[in-house]
Amino acid sequence: MKTPLIIKIKELATNNKTDIINVRRHIHANPELSFEEYNTKNYVLDLLKNIGVTNIEVKAKTGIVGLIKGKNPSKKTIALRADLDALPIIEENDVIYKSKNVGVMHACGHDVHTASLLGAAKILIELKNEFEGTVKLIFQPGEEKIPGGASLMIADKALENPAPSAIFGQHVMPLIPVGKVGFKSGLYMASSDELFIKVIGKGGHGAMPHLNIDPVSIAAQIIVSLQQIVSRFAQPIIPTVLSFGKVIANGATNVIPNEVLIEGTFRTLDENWRTDAHSKMIKMATLIAESMGGKCEFEVRKGYPFLKNNEALTIKAKDAAIEFLGIENVVDLDTWMAAEDFAYYTQIMPACFYRLGTRNEALGLTSSVHTPTFDIDENALEIGSGLMAFLAINELGN
Repeated sequence: MKTPLIIKIKELATNNKTDIINVRRHIHANPELSFEEYNTKNYVLDLLKNIGVTNIEVKAKTGIVGLIKGKNPSKKTIALRADLDALPIIEENDVIYKSKNVGVMHACGHDVHTASLLGAAKILIELKNEFEGTVKLIFQPGEEKIPGGASLMIADKALENPAPSAIFGQHVMPLIPVGKVGFKSGLYMASSDELFIKVIGKGGHGAMPHLNIDPVSIAAQIIVSLQQIVSRFAQPIIPTVLSFGKVIANGATNVIPNEVLIEGTFRTLDENWRTDAHSKMIKMATLIAESMGGKCEFEVRKGYPFLKNNEALTIKAKDAAIEFLGIENVVDLDTWMAAEDFAYYTQIMPACFYRLGTRNEALGLTSSVHTPTFDIDENALEIGSGLMAFLAINELGN
């Protein structure tokens, strides 16, 4: 049997559904890239003021922090987080809320996260006389781009005055059917580093390779050999991924170029191994290039740390989700080698990052995030806003 509080939250989420869908569609149609979310910030600021959120501050230029105070607001504070930025992708969906900013798209669901948090805020405002403590709303910029908006929000004291005792983050998951959510305690997501390699040789005619230093051959050898870092140096029990997605060799069928550019990503779940692997990759690539007569410049742009959900907080949140949605609608997640800058929060305080199901096969809504056809079943917004509000009140101990 659902408690009176759950019944109230569900009713409010249902009543707000149309408004929150419209908010999501507005944000989706007007996407902005990382750290350029000025219009989105202003839109969210106006909505927060309209629903009665107080103590609103702009942080990290395009981020926002606001407070919802219940009874005895100094008793305890918890934080709820959403992200504002979109991706440099041309949208291919034929929908009325299709991106108006050609080449920019909310292909990772940040429009859903922001709309859900605004929906949760509306619910919490309605119920502020029924819980004790304070809920801190965090709308951060730049999740998709190093150094990550979370790190900038932390540096700009978004987690101070008052300091939350815990933080929750929600993210869409197109692999999970709408109506369901997913949790995993402990290590969940990987660290993420960007690799930029320049292989320098001596270009010339393809018919006279003996007069050249072929950077294409050197680059090929480096790409293949660096996989040994994963297969022969990483402990098998430590998840590790090394992938290269961009290789530029501006030669021709009969022209060997002077240099080749390679870009890739390195991900793992162990900080000591992460540092060691960086050194090994640089050394291996440099020596391979030198042994073949060329040179190698290897830059590692260190990105987000691994994401570790607090065990006790996540177990408690999962139990609350079961109470709110039913045990059949709460699933266990596997470790995922994608990265998220929510990881910065998990490094300094108890945190729980969980997944909101958005998939609907009957409607053809099955595309992965970061693709031109990603979209959601908008019924997820009612679930997402209601569950966030309930998790907040539950964690405050009311």
